[in-house]
Amino acid sequence: MKGVRVVPLPDSFLEELKARSDITEIVSSYVPLKRRGRNMVGLCPFHHEKTPSFNLYPENGSFYCFGCGAGGDVITFIRRIENLDYMEAVRFLAQRAGIPVPEERVDDGMARLRTRILEINREAARFFHRFLMGEEGKAGLAYLTNRGLTLRTIRHFGLGFSPPGRFTLCDHLRKAGYTEEEMISANVAFRSRSGRAMDRFHDRVMYPIIDLRGNVIAFGGRILTDEKPKYINTNDTPVYHKSNGLFAMNFAKNADAGYLILAEGYMDVIALHQAGFPQAIASLGTSLTAEQARLMSRYTKEVVICYDADGAGQKATARAMPILREAGLLVRVLTVPDGKDPDEFIRSHGENGPLLFKKMLENCSNDVEYRLQKLKDQQNIQSENGRVQYLNAAAEVLAGIENPIERDVYAGRLAEETGVERSSVLLLLRQLDRKRVKIRRRQEMRQVQQELSAVKDRVNPEKKDHLRAAAAEEGLIVYLFDHPDDADKISEKIPPEKFCTAFNRRVYAALLEKIGTGTSVSLSDLSESFTVDEIASVAHMLARRHEAPLTRRDVGELIGVILAESESMGREDIKKATDEELARQLLKIREQKNRRN
Repeated sequence: MKGVRVVPLPDSFLEELKARSDITEIVSSYVPLKRRGRNMVGLCPFHHEKTPSFNLYPENGSFYCFGCGAGGDVITFIRRIENLDYMEAVRFLAQRAGIPVPEERVDDGMARLRTRILEINREAARFFHRFLMGEEGKAGLAYLTNRGLTLRTIRHFGLGFSPPGRFTLCDHLRKAGYTEEEMISANVAFRSRSGRAMDRFHDRVMYPIIDLRGNVIAFGGRILTDEKPKYINTNDTPVYHKSNGLFAMNFAKNADAGYLILAEGYMDVIALHQAGFPQAIASLGTSLTAEQARLMSRYTKEVVICYDADGAGQKATARAMPILREAGLLVRVLTVPDGKDPDEFIRSHGENGPLLFKKMLENCSNDVEYRLQKLKDQQNIQSENGRVQYLNAAAEVLAGIENPIERDVYAGRLAEETGVERSSVLLLLRQLDRKRVKIRRRQEMRQVQQELSAVKDRVNPEKKDHLRAAAAEEGLIVYLFDHPDDADKISEKIPPEKFCTAFNRRVYAALLEKIGTGTSVSLSDLSESFTVDEIASVAHMLARRHEAPLTRRDVGELIGVILAESESMGREDIKKATDEELARQLLKIREQKNRRN
């Protein structure tokens, strides 16, 4: 992919795309927004929060969340929420607006690689499925049919079988025109000791993982022998991040059941779909993540956790409940009896399996009741010590409930079952609330201190050593967004090389270049050349100054600060400077003093 020339998208296309991609309309389709003055506010779709900190600024087409730091333009928003790269987001918006994307553009190396990986995955999935259905795939087909799967289900999920040979898939893909480097990047192969690409999956039942747009993005493979590991899964690639995806979500999002069933593994999900529960999904070879929970919240308001009944499954349930709650989801927990997993339970009851499972779904308890029952099972509440232990642990659970009515109901139940006054339970909850408020305030204060000192600024790591200069640079950048007509005058006094921090210098130079083309300037003009996190950093600059716009007089002061800071050497520069460089710097300082005197 090296050496690929990138032709920028035409300004005329980007201008039309911006004009037809109203950020308020697009964000509102994902996030309920309310007007606050000239701006819009809502609960951030990228992290859980109780009070809105997500701000939308229609005037400059940007958004910024003061809670998690996500920010950018309409393209960045689509990149984040749909998990797309730049060009995929542009195509997404262009298709929505009915605008053809210019075909003469040559994709950059990464975009090209992503396209090739998706092609490889699609071809590999077809190859595995053909092998499963052929004479040599009998062992894999027997395993799946013995697990109760029909041929219709096998085809529906595109299940397959990887050949026992270690080079069969690689040889097939090579003949199809793919390079070994591309196969390795797709993680369907790895480099052997001899230097030759070797199949990563061999002699395994294959489960293709499909994203919401129908692309095969990864695979899970199960060995049929006692060999370890039993399952191997695709590692993270340019098209796949296991912390973001959900198995079978491409089907479940259209199930319209009113809730999702979160199961533990591929076979549980497939068996549930076959049994008439197409709302079943699973996380991908990892513990549930906040990103996966937020993805679920886009399609449902309720999730039923249905993990295995063994110790590992119960631990996974305990980890998943707060993550789902924090994503704003209602949570219920279904514990399958007799230690079975959903697949085993349904098969063990034959024709009645689906009906019995449905009844369990209808009667399963919510997450609070589940947690309280677990705590009660661990204590003897007939004894005074056991009752105190249970009350304290249960109060911690109730303190995490945001809804005051729900909390009050459970406080009454807790008081009744333990024989304690309801007022005492509520007093304990208020004490826990005050404790949590103190902890939260300390965390917020620490966050403010870190922001002011810029010690954790990964986008602009030089900022912490040049706080005064960086603040002035940011002010000048914000001013240029609002007053591009002043760019020539400002750039004469402050060329990009005068900026002290490399990141701000890049932003400033990009803005000057864009303004020089004579077109209007917005945050979208930086989206192609900067990462999502970098765009968020610029969005933060704009958001901080939005309510107090800079004047020309302010600009004069900012220019003075930048010039003064650029002419003085930083601490690190002095440490690294040679005697000759130090001598020159001292001479410059003396000359400046003489001019002032």
